[in-house]
Amino acid sequence: MSNLTNIGTVKDILNRHGFTFSKALGQNFIINPSVCPRIAEMGGAAAGVGVIEIGAGIGVLTYELASRADKVVVIELDSRLLPILGETLGEFDNIKIINEDVLKVDLAKLIAEEFAGMEVAVCANLPYYITSPILMGLLEAKLPIKSITVMVQKEAAQRICAKEGTRDVGAISLAVRYYSEPEVLFGVSRGSFMPSPDVDSCVIRLDIRDTPAVQVADEAHFFKVVRGAFSQRRKTVANSLCSALGVEKAAVNAALERAEISLTARPEQLTLKQFQAIAEQLSGFSGNKPEK
Repeated sequence: MSNLTNIGTVKDILNRHGFTFSKALGQNFIINPSVCPRIAEMGGAAAGVGVIEIGAGIGVLTYELASRADKVVVIELDSRLLPILGETLGEFDNIKIINEDVLKVDLAKLIAEEFAGMEVAVCANLPYYITSPILMGLLEAKLPIKSITVMVQKEAAQRICAKEGTRDVGAISLAVRYYSEPEVLFGVSRGSFMPSPDVDSCVIRLDIRDTPAVQVADEAHFFKVVRGAFSQRRKTVANSLCSALGVEKAAVNAALERAEISLTARPEQLTLKQFQAIAEQLSGFSGNKPEK
């Protein structure tokens, strides 16, 4: 069914199935016909590629992905949508739908079982409330995927893709850049959805790095330092780390000096390389005392 962005068609389908939108699940279905073809193309859906789609709605993006890729596996939490997807995507034989919470799915196992011999990409129109957990879950799992192309709230897109040393950068910006090369692809107005959200959106793509942007001895410690530095943005890195890590001020100052970081530096001014240096200098500390 190719006219899934026609408002009349959408309303007819939803009415026949007795479907109502769930605010709790952040459901906003795309009705702008130009959006999903661009996501599919820029997200890498093509011959020889398998795609994992997170959240199908009524199948608008799924249709475009399945028209281009060898196989699409959809992970859809809302069981009410399954009979609708059966109707809207019935013409395809390269789609598999899994009725699960993506945060609970063993994606490494899924990829091994469903996409043997294929490059794998992830595409999604993510609910705003769960954007960060899903993105970080995908990145931290270190899956054999080439890219993640998602539509997110415009403000989130700016934060996720913010470059090092800029005002918008935060802990998630650096975490995303550690694992991938992020890029804002294009904007999507709030009028492109039904029901219309209160904010505009952007489509972003994260191209997964072969190796992390910086090499660290202990990723858990490194990200603890990054999160700690941004835990109190208005404070200096030194003061934030003292509070967040429970390390004495003198020890933090000494670590920053060894890493050649100004004691008045704020977290948004620092690069991944500088955070790597700070984490390395603080690697011997747990609480207020050096580890033995």
